[in-house]
Amino acid sequence: MKTQGSKTTQAFTEIYTRLLAHFGPQGWWPGDSPFEIMVGAILTQNTNWENVRKAITNLKEAGLLSYPTLSAVPVDELAHLIKPSGYFNLKAQRLHNLLQMINIRYQGHLELFLNEALPAAREALLLVKGIGPETADSILLYAAGHPVFVIDSYTHRIFSRHSLVAEESDYHSLQEEFHERLPADAVSYNEYHALIVALGKEFCRKTNPRCEGCPLQDLLS
Repeated sequence: MKTQGSKTTQAFTEIYTRLLAHFGPQGWWPGDSPFEIMVGAILTQNTNWENVRKAITNLKEAGLLSYPTLSAVPVDELAHLIKPSGYFNLKAQRLHNLLQMINIRYQGHLELFLNEALPAAREALLLVKGIGPETADSILLYAAGHPVFVIDSYTHRIFSRHSLVAEESDYHSLQEEFHERLPADAVSYNEYHALIVALGKEFCRKTNPRCEGCPLQDLLS
C-alpha cells in the first residue's frame, strides 16, 4: 500500500517544520571525520550513543581512529577496545568486514569509497556481512553526504501512527515515501532523521507515548 496525494506530501513537510521549531538543529552525526562516523554507525547497532562514545574514545586514545591504523589491528584487540559498545566481538568482526571491503574493492583508499556514486556505494556496503540497510544508509548520508533518507524504528512508528504510511511498510517502501515527497538533499535528510529520533525518544515512545505536549499532537488528527 502506498499513500498518495498532495495532503500527505504537505504533512511530511509540516512535520519537519514543527520538529525543527520544537527541538532545534540536532547537529548530527557526531564525529570528527567521515571515518569516525562510519565506525560509529556500526558501533551504535543495538546500543545507545553514550556507550558508543566510550568505545570511540578508546580508539582515539589508542591512536587508531583512521582507516590505515584500524585496518592493521587484529580483530580480538579491536573487540577489547570497543567493549563499551556491547556485542563487541560481533561488532569488531563487522568493522573488520567493512575495512576489508574498502581494502579489496577500493584498494585501501577510503576517499574512493566516499566519492563513489550512490548506487555502487550502497551495493558495496550491503554486501558487507553485518551491514544492513539502516547502517549502510547512515554511512552514506552522514559520512559520504549522499541524499539518502535513513529509516529506523522511530520513523516507522511515528509515521504509521499518524496514518501517513502503512503499518506493514518495510524499509524500502518507507524510504521511498520520503524520497518521493521531499527534495533530494543530504542536509535536510540529515536533520529530519535526527529530529525523528528526538521525537521518538521524548514523545512517541513504543509504549506509553507522551502525546500531551508533543509538537505533532494536533496534526493530522
